[in-house]
Amino acid sequence: MSLIEICSEVGIHKSKAYSILHTLQKFGLVQRNNDRKGYSLGPGLIGLSRRFLDNLSAPTLAEPILEELARKSGTTAALGLIADKNVFVASKHEGGRGIVVTMRVGHRFPITYGCHGKAIAAFLAEKDLDELLKDKKLYFQGDPARFERKRLMTEIQRCRRDGFAEDLEETAPGLNAVAAPVLGPNGYPIGYIVVLGLVSAEATHEFGPFVAEAGKALSRQLGARIDEYLESKSA
Repeated sequence: MSLIEICSEVGIHKSKAYSILHTLQKFGLVQRNNDRKGYSLGPGLIGLSRRFLDNLSAPTLAEPILEELARKSGTTAALGLIADKNVFVASKHEGGRGIVVTMRVGHRFPITYGCHGKAIAAFLAEKDLDELLKDKKLYFQGDPARFERKRLMTEIQRCRRDGFAEDLEETAPGLNAVAAPVLGPNGYPIGYIVVLGLVSAEATHEFGPFVAEAGKALSRQLGARIDEYLESKSA
């Protein structure tokens, strides 16, 4: 499409459209045609679509894993995926023992929320962890006003060692949860697996190794060399 056609379709001025297209060109998302008279989509979109498709496959792969976790624990098991500074529930399975905690697929939480925030933070690169901790509101321990950095760092070290993090009534009274990170092919967190319910702290802690193994299993299926990465983090 020509610049004039793009401006007509989008409804913006030529100078603004040209500036945006110039930026998109730098990232390979659009390219100038050989005749220099128009624009077309660029090869940079291939990388974006591949990343999207990789993440999209995670809920499908997670289904049997979540079902098994929910069956073993009698609680709710869910997969969350990272989207910028939030995570969203991508898949869930509810156990069948009495009253269970439910959540809506698509529901968003802050990336630092509770045990999933600790599990993700524990496996970030140090520079990215430092950047994350600069946020004004951190929900690792529920209410940001109760945040204690020293306590968080202790929990992060424990998560790196054990492969899971806990939330014992920090984000909601009576609600206990345990989460493990899910890593992508580059060894970087793309989300988490969590088990949560109205169960005791002792029972929650017992679920921890199962959740850690579930996170490892899904990470392997997504192409992560999880064992090597966990070993380097816990060293």
